[in-house]
Amino acid sequence: MLLVKATARRKGIKAKDVKGLLPLMILMVVIFLLILFWENELYEEVAASTIEQLHVDYPQSDIPVRYCNNMILQRIIKEPDNTCKKEHVFIHERPRKINSVCTSPKKMACQNHSRVLCFQSEIRFKMTVCKLIGGTKYPACRYHISHTEGFIMVTCDEMGPVTFQKYIE
Repeated sequence: MLLVKATARRKGIKAKDVKGLLPLMILMVVIFLLILFWENELYEEVAASTIEQLHVDYPQSDIPVRYCNNMILQRIIKEPDNTCKKEHVFIHERPRKINSVCTSPKKMACQNHSRVLCFQSEIRFKMTVCKLIGGTKYPACRYHISHTEGFIMVTCDEMGPVTFQKYIE
């Protein structure tokens, strides 16, 4: 203890100077933690909104019971106001094949967005359609499962598919 005081006196560091830094150090730690959590929240929002995260399940998950209920909970699929989605589609095909839909000659104006182009697949994809049968607020949603094959319609940008629009049996 005597050695520390002697060293502090020689260097000119006073105890009150160190105490004055404490609030600044606490503020810096708080700012660092806020930035860290904000960055993670932004990443989760972006990751959850990709077509692959929302609609692609390849190879199909081996969930023997309540496939739709489990997948929708696992992937946090819900409306922006936290209500249950009325219908959701999982596509059981390689992402590479889904990306190729953006080069399809079958393109047309999307129903809801007259300026945005939709691209329809030239081949049928295996899909699971989940239709809401119970619940209104996420996560208390219950779904009926049906397996189908059909053409998919997506919107695209220069990177590939952006949004899944619908399927056509």
